[in-house]
Amino acid sequence: MRIRLVAATAVAAGTLTALAAVPAQAAEYDSALKIRGIQYDAPGRDSNSCSTGNTDEEYLTIKNYSRSTTVNLKGYVVKDAAGNKFTFTASHTLQPGDYVKLRGGNGSDSDANNVVYRDNCNFMWNNDKDTIYVYKPSGSRADVHSYTKSGSDPDGNGYITYHG
Repeated sequence: MRIRLVAATAVAAGTLTALAAVPAQAAEYDSALKIRGIQYDAPGRDSNSCSTGNTDEEYLTIKNYSRSTTVNLKGYVVKDAAGNKFTFTASHTLQPGDYVKLRGGNGSDSDANNVVYRDNCNFMWNNDKDTIYVYKPSGSRADVHSYTKSGSDPDGNGYITYHG
């Protein structure tokens, strides 16, 4: 009996070890909707003035990587590490392979031009480091990525690509 218990414990431990080896962010890839890239540092000197600022040059590109499913962004939430958030309150559909740029500042949302504005002239993303979260309307995580300027942006242009 003791030998069986030891063997069962060893098998269970091996299973736990195998489960622990799975990356913590693996669940994010269950979603067709993923972060394509981020312009976290708008070109030029940062200015969050609604009339003359450059917050519209800071953007997050979200892409539908599905081959067959159309995704409606209504109810999706984008957050940063500090808890700043944007909720897609209007319908905006992404066909398979389509993308949208979520820009800061004010402007006209357009399916044809693949753009949605946050209608907020404050910068959302930090220029040195941050974490980007995308949540489904159900509250489950669709994607997450962290970055640091020194570790994630070797050419220093303020843009990082995640999923090609």
